[in-house]
Amino acid sequence: MKKSSFPLVLLGLLAVVLLRQSPAQTTPATDAGTEEKHLRNIRQLTFGGQNAEAYFSADGKKLIFQSTRDALKCDQIFTMNIDGSDVRMVSTGKGRTTCSYIYPNGKKILYASTHLGSAECPPKPDYSKGYVWGVYSTFDIFTANPDGSGLQQLTTTPGYDAEAVISEDGKKIVFTSLRNGDLDIYTMDANGKHVKQLTHELGYDGGPFFSPDRKWIVYRAHHPKPGQETADYEDLLKQNLIRPTYLELWLMKADGSEKRQITDLGAASFAPSIFPDGKRIIFSSNVGSTGGMGNFELYGVGLDGKNLERITYTEGFDGFPMFSPDGKKLVWISGRNGKVPHETNVFIADWVP
Repeated sequence: MKKSSFPLVLLGLLAVVLLRQSPAQTTPATDAGTEEKHLRNIRQLTFGGQNAEAYFSADGKKLIFQSTRDALKCDQIFTMNIDGSDVRMVSTGKGRTTCSYIYPNGKKILYASTHLGSAECPPKPDYSKGYVWGVYSTFDIFTANPDGSGLQQLTTTPGYDAEAVISEDGKKIVFTSLRNGDLDIYTMDANGKHVKQLTHELGYDGGPFFSPDRKWIVYRAHHPKPGQETADYEDLLKQNLIRPTYLELWLMKADGSEKRQITDLGAASFAPSIFPDGKRIIFSSNVGSTGGMGNFELYGVGLDGKNLERITYTEGFDGFPMFSPDGKKLVWISGRNGKVPHETNVFIADWVP
């Protein structure tokens, strides 16, 4: 979840695999009725598997996303047109990948991968410890050409490096790293140089996203209370695990100053990004749910934390929302219309203000 990692292993190759798929089909909002008033002409772009984190290119014509599908045992990175056509795998087919993005000029892609640690998928987290996320130490951040060729490594420090996005001017990357012993947010130049740490609070700071004007960064955070909560957090982190039960949204200047907490929902709120007008945040949360991690829906909220508004009304999972650059479309991940348990697909809709 910005971030979450939900093989067609190409031995010895970094070849690009082309997966052809029919264009999107318009689908009803299932049992949402007329409550999803901001969404019109909902279209389903993927059909089957576990698809996540679909993000627009700067020209609004392409999406990049991660998917576990067909023979894949864990996520790889794919691109497609916004009508669901021309689906292509652009990662190596090795290891596990997550958190992909397209450079604003369209000439590079960005993603994190564990393939240098092993060609095999890393082991799944130990769920005997409850619902936990793996923060795999072999994740590093890479850039490549749009077809997956020309792979270059941007991070080389030991420990988790992932959850990266690039600013709209293409100059800065913001990401999450465990390089200093805690999960904090950093920035670096688009070529991986001039790394700067922005957060220093004990706890998980992650899933960062630049505002359209590049002046702000919105992110999710859990800062454990002193005592047992801190001890539990540190014990899990030693095992490269975190427990994402409680995550709140935070906002800070792009230089790390003026940090402020936006939500206080006592829930798992994640995958925030900022509306194109820069005035509100869109995100996913299970606020109000009962039992386990419960039902996740999309919400909007002001930068001051006021005027919380629910956007989706479908049982199950709705998450990873992102607006098209012109603000006319919204892409997100949903479990609606799923044929089997845990199926999640990419959906796109026209946005109604």
